[in-house]
Amino acid sequence: MANTSISFSSLIDDFRLNVAQNRDTLLAMAKKNPHLAYQKVNELAAFVGSRHHVNLQLHFPVPAKVSDVDSYGTENVGIVVDKFRRTFPMPRESVKQKAVEFLGPDATALDAYMYEGKEGIKVVTPNGRLEVLPGSVHLWCRVDNERLRKYVDWLMENVYFFSSNASD
Repeated sequence: MANTSISFSSLIDDFRLNVAQNRDTLLAMAKKNPHLAYQKVNELAAFVGSRHHVNLQLHFPVPAKVSDVDSYGTENVGIVVDKFRRTFPMPRESVKQKAVEFLGPDATALDAYMYEGKEGIKVVTPNGRLEVLPGSVHLWCRVDNERLRKYVDWLMENVYFFSSNASD
């Protein structure tokens, strides 16, 4: 797929803006019916994601966080670009190297999810982890860190929406 200048930063900023514009409605829902708030925020994520040509997902490993409307889009985010892609478009070692380069020496990039011809990387940081797969990235951490944003922006440009002449 040709690079259409889709960035993680613009995706998250767009989502956060939509949450802010709908904050009062989401807050009222979260107080009355957290399940309905969960459905609505994921509808909003699907809407924003579709505008960026991805499937944007919010994960709530702690169900009580559904009531924390101000945290929507700041942590535990998944972005699926192509759920059928099994291998990276570049050497896996390059993706791991860039993780440490962007996230710093406290980040550890490990091979993970390697079965049935699939590739994957788990990046562990002091603040959480990232699951980097050939067709998706799942951020089990806060996403407001500038270094993390730059790494995921790099992933979007070079792994998920790369042009045929992109280099690592």
